[in-house]
Amino acid sequence: MKRAAPALLLALATAAAVADTPAPGQVVLSCEAVYMPARSTWVREVRFSLDERRIRGVEIDGVPVYTFTVYDTLLLTALDNERIQLDTATLTWRSDFRGQATSEGRCERR
Repeated sequence: MKRAAPALLLALATAAAVADTPAPGQVVLSCEAVYMPARSTWVREVRFSLDERRIRGVEIDGVPVYTFTVYDTLLLTALDNERIQLDTATLTWRSDFRGQATSEGRCERR
């Protein structure tokens, strides 16, 4: 289990209070990421499972991530060779496919 930084928990708790979450203790973000160099846009769903003190799990597009790291309001993880950085304060997505492609985009609470 990972301990969440207070700033990240505060940002996610605010998202849970503002948005209609699908289940108690969950926050869902919908991120529209533009992938370069192909210039294709993908909508990525990120689901956080929370308790009172920490993030219990993270799923991207319905797939649980193996591990994640929290730094202030950033969540860093990887899925299928894609290194992903989510900033919950600015609601932004950035990722890198091992230097072959990159993406950036905005997220919104669902």
